[in-house]
Amino acid sequence: MSLYKQWTEMVVDYVKHKGEDAFWNEYSEMEEKIYSSLLAEHGKIRKATINELSAEFKTTIEFVMGFVDGINDSLKEPMDLEKVEADTEISFDLDYEKLYFNMLDAKAEYLYNLPQWEGIFSKEKRKEIQRAYKDSKTVVNENKIGRNDPCTCGSGKKYKKCCGKNA
Repeated sequence: MSLYKQWTEMVVDYVKHKGEDAFWNEYSEMEEKIYSSLLAEHGKIRKATINELSAEFKTTIEFVMGFVDGINDSLKEPMDLEKVEADTEISFDLDYEKLYFNMLDAKAEYLYNLPQWEGIFSKEKRKEIQRAYKDSKTVVNENKIGRNDPCTCGSGKKYKKCCGKNA
């Protein structure tokens, strides 16, 4: 069984026996420690195995695999997670803008507010990424119906006299 599969099964079992809150408390504590370390070393490309990170951060290999699952989209070269084993060396060559954006998307305030970000991006740059994130979530209807256009329901009436009457 792949380590990735072990991770997903462990999450289900953990939540079933200890609860979702207990899972997120333990996972986010470990995640914050690893991110703090990686962000503090942002000038270097950190290379480590799952086993090494597990020992360094005093957690299970499954939790570290979960971390790798979460950061994978922010790597410059994402990995095939099904092929990652405990002794696979992982190169944490990060796209920091994408990582910050993904943290915003995950609503992980405890991560995108880490003080280590101050050494990577200025406050203005972080606000710019936040604006780009908000803009990416804003839906803009390109096909706006004009008041005098035919109604979309097919009645043949003008929109303002039909479905748009109460709009």
